[in-house]
Amino acid sequence: LGGILADDMGLGKTVMLIALHLHLEDQARAAGRPVAPTLVVCPASVVGNWVREIERFAPGVPVRRHHGTGRSLVGVTEGFVVTTYATLRRDAVDLADVETGWGVVVADEAQYVKNVRSAAAKALRSIPTPVRLALTGTPVENGLTELWSILDWTTPGLLGGLEEFRRRWSRPIERGQDRDRAGELSRLVRPFLLRRRKSDPGIAPELPPKTETDYRVHLTREQVGLYEAVVRETMAEIESSEGMQRRGLVVRLLTQLKQVCNHPAQLLREPRATLTGRSGKLDMLDELLDEIVAADGAALVFTQYAQMGHLLTRHLTERRIPVQFLHGGVPVPTREQMVTRFQAGEVPVFVLSLKAGGTGLTLTRADHVIHYDRWWNPAVEDQATDRAHRIGQTKPVQVHRIIAEGTIEESVAELIASKRALADAVVNAGESALTELTDAELVELVRLRR
Repeated sequence: LGGILADDMGLGKTVMLIALHLHLEDQARAAGRPVAPTLVVCPASVVGNWVREIERFAPGVPVRRHHGTGRSLVGVTEGFVVTTYATLRRDAVDLADVETGWGVVVADEAQYVKNVRSAAAKALRSIPTPVRLALTGTPVENGLTELWSILDWTTPGLLGGLEEFRRRWSRPIERGQDRDRAGELSRLVRPFLLRRRKSDPGIAPELPPKTETDYRVHLTREQVGLYEAVVRETMAEIESSEGMQRRGLVVRLLTQLKQVCNHPAQLLREPRATLTGRSGKLDMLDELLDEIVAADGAALVFTQYAQMGHLLTRHLTERRIPVQFLHGGVPVPTREQMVTRFQAGEVPVFVLSLKAGGTGLTLTRADHVIHYDRWWNPAVEDQATDRAHRIGQTKPVQVHRIIAEGTIEESVAELIASKRALADAVVNAGESALTELTDAELVELVRLRR
């Protein structure tokens, strides 16, 4: 027996799942039973987020990443195991054969397994567990059969077989607009589909006016190769230089590393190249925007690089997501027209360069702000966020920051968060503070951490 936790983005699905695990642990200990582990299956881009949230909200509970080379399930007896859909497909037999068995199996971003015939969906169904939970803010994206697919995993038999479901529910509702049948289906699934929307009465007043989330994403193999090559080659030049030449090389190093983190096509100056599958950040942006657009939301996407803005605009246009891009070269009349179109709801995604769009605009149609790359000074990011989070905004604002895990971006984010002396220097002086680091300090800052 299981169900779908389908709350809107930002209402705490991850925290609720962690709380459920802790509750089940308490129950097991009180009854003298062994504590069964929880398996979380999620996209690779959010593995790091899950691990950090578990460490934050359930300190002391073991958590293991089952992903990448050298992975093992030996010794798993309690706590959390976090894996990806791709790893699940390869390791389904091993995951199904864990010694203690799983107390709960969780499919995060469950729309990934909405196709019941996919290898990931078949692998997920092969893992035995008494409780199956699906987490998704978009349980129905394109059709009701997606809802059937998820519920047929979490609560088998509730909606019958696929053909029976199509005949009884999906065809009359989707083709015939049968409201009575839709009401029947809603009543049937309601106990198994827990859904809160930000717009629900009584929920919006309880939300903080601004909720901020950091998404740590993996570099692709291409990004890793480029990142390490830039560090290796530029550090060799830095170590043999001094004075203004050295400072210039450090700024170049930091800029190129941030470009690698954004997308290889930015560093390599490939304006027309294929973009999909080459950047962990771009994959994360696609996931966020798919959910936002499906929920009839609107998003501001900030990047400090005009070149990256052009790449993002082309990519989203190719994905048929209505988008416009504001940068320093846009004339004032056109700029005003773009703001009017966005505020009127004609375009759900507004890409802006940080310098051109970070101040002086009121864009309260947006209920999401995405920082595609990080600025050294968080005050600059806050100014950009305040384009949406300002007087006139009637909706809670979700702020999403995308950070490349194990890179210079994460190093700086950690420095800022820890409020160490170097962090203060970065906040106050930007990149110029980092040009004064010793070679050893600089290597520690920019090295790619595994």
